[in-house]
Amino acid sequence: MAGNSERRGRRTTPKAGPRVGSGGQRRAGLKGKGRTLPADERPWHKGYSGDEPLPKRTKWKQDKEKRAAAAEGRAPKVGNPGTKSTTRKPVAGASSGGKAGGGRSTKAGRPGTGRAGSGPRVAPGRRAQTPKDAPELLVGRNPVVEALRADVPSTALYLALGIELDERVKEAVRIAGNRGIPILEVSRGELDRMTGGVLHQGLGLQVPPFAYEPFDDLLAAAQEQVTPLLIALDGITDPRNLGAVVRSAAAFGAHGVFVPARRAAGMTATAWRTSAGAAARVPIAQVTNLTRAIKACQEQGFTVVGLDADGDTSLYDLEAAVGPLVIVAGSEGRGMSRLVGATCDLQVGIPMASTVESLNASVAVAVTLAEVARRRTA
Repeated sequence: MAGNSERRGRRTTPKAGPRVGSGGQRRAGLKGKGRTLPADERPWHKGYSGDEPLPKRTKWKQDKEKRAAAAEGRAPKVGNPGTKSTTRKPVAGASSGGKAGGGRSTKAGRPGTGRAGSGPRVAPGRRAQTPKDAPELLVGRNPVVEALRADVPSTALYLALGIELDERVKEAVRIAGNRGIPILEVSRGELDRMTGGVLHQGLGLQVPPFAYEPFDDLLAAAQEQVTPLLIALDGITDPRNLGAVVRSAAAFGAHGVFVPARRAAGMTATAWRTSAGAAARVPIAQVTNLTRAIKACQEQGFTVVGLDADGDTSLYDLEAAVGPLVIVAGSEGRGMSRLVGATCDLQVGIPMASTVESLNASVAVAVTLAEVARRRTA
């Protein structure tokens, strides 16, 4: 035979050609692997609630979860062994063949993820909303020192490690030590995390949530006075304005302040500091509905006057100042809301020079309180 047909190791069979098809691999790849078993149907999961004997590891996980739930005072996130769980039907279009649990599911509200969310999602770049009853951290050297001087109730003073000990820091440490406030040294990174990246200058003061007076108690206590005087704030959003109003209320003998519980500033650490400690002497209440609270005052014989730059009555002509009185001040920009303004008995304006359009809410309240005090002592 010619050529290399008789060489050693020559090929005696023809070379295999291309195979037709994929042998069913593509079809198998398109075929679903079945639904993902829920936790209560997986014997190896701590939330299993079927009737099969629990593996030792699963039983240990369930016992651990029950101990943690008992310590935290909540219901355990485990199944009830011995009870048969309800069989769930597979999602329409999904195949029930193949290995169970091998498929990938889409949880409600979390598209494309393999786990359920444990809480509300927060948009990137935004912090989760802090609960109202959570302690607040007042930061900055001047604010912290001023709050300590004003005897703002405090639970802890935080100092960053390596902080420069200037006069303000020394004074803050001295006042905190004299008042028995715990002084804690933390790293700058930890203080950054606690403040959410706010400039803290290495100093932070933790204050507890403010204890508001019930409105009914505030109103009853005011009625025990000879000439009761209350202040209502409609939508004041700046805590410094709230603190200034409380300070003026204490200076001119007001018997209480009440504010809306929503869309308004509360007695935060900033408001405490601005009030210069007056918040400890003046009762402050939060009400769900300000209009309803004002009407309750009117039913008890109070005259309600709203501060409005375009008011029909001049402050200097306010004859009702000598009787039971409620002074209502609106927000910094919009003033009183329509419904609150319509509920007031009188719209009172403060006479001013034509070059000035309006006064700050806290300043307007202070001027009104001064005129009321003058009339009552005349």
